[in-house]
Amino acid sequence: MVPRLLLGARLRALRERQDISRETAGHVIRGSRSKISRMEAGRHGFKLRDVADLLTLYEVTDEAERATLMTLAEEANTPAWWQDFHDVVPAWAQAYLAAEQAASLVRCFEVQRVPALLQTPDYARAALRRAHADASPQEIERRVALLLSRQRILHRRPATRLWAVLDEAALRRPVGGAATMRAQLRHLIDMCRLPQVTVQVMTFHGGGHSAEGGPITVVRLPGSELPDLVYLEQLTTGLYPDRPADIESYWDALNSLAVEAESPDETPTILHRILQET
Repeated sequence: MVPRLLLGARLRALRERQDISRETAGHVIRGSRSKISRMEAGRHGFKLRDVADLLTLYEVTDEAERATLMTLAEEANTPAWWQDFHDVVPAWAQAYLAAEQAASLVRCFEVQRVPALLQTPDYARAALRRAHADASPQEIERRVALLLSRQRILHRRPATRLWAVLDEAALRRPVGGAATMRAQLRHLIDMCRLPQVTVQVMTFHGGGHSAEGGPITVVRLPGSELPDLVYLEQLTTGLYPDRPADIESYWDALNSLAVEAESPDETPTILHRILQET
């Protein structure tokens, strides 16, 4: 994911430096404006011929720079980690899963459920059964295994930092029965003790907030040259707003939520209280 994003960002900068439209660039590689947009955002693979043609269009003549960018193109085409789960990973989620594994920071807001990176296997299993009612038991277990693989980023070295704001509804909505919910709440309490995990709760008495439109996830990748990735998961697709102004707006929303929600220091107390009432 990182080579793909680096190459995409560099190609975009080269195109803009030459004042070439996405339509023109797409025509040169026998593609479309949207293909160029996806390539520049790191959400599309790179054919070596396409990259070479774009570098020529952008008047990149330095052989060392061309060689570096062509090497990035080769690295960007390396099979992703989630290929082992290709049967349960929809195309629209692939870019997010790749970015999540490379992330230095994941910030999210959830309204209806506990964030995937903080779910217990039983909670995840129950939520997946509800979301995929026609799935076989084997498929559900594949999806649970995928989720557990994703969660490893919180325990590796260096660990990815997770900052999650949860609406109180996500903590009170029963998923999988009382025993499953109690175990999930205890797991959240344990996760709050990890230095790389920050959890805040938007309680009911807090009233309205700055992200009433739904869940938000923003991924920050290592290195200052890489753009942040905004991911808005929906029922049958995922959206990736990538205009700088859009990315800034979602950061503003998450920062406002962090101010509006209860302090992270209060989270264990809130979780214990809900646990006693569950």
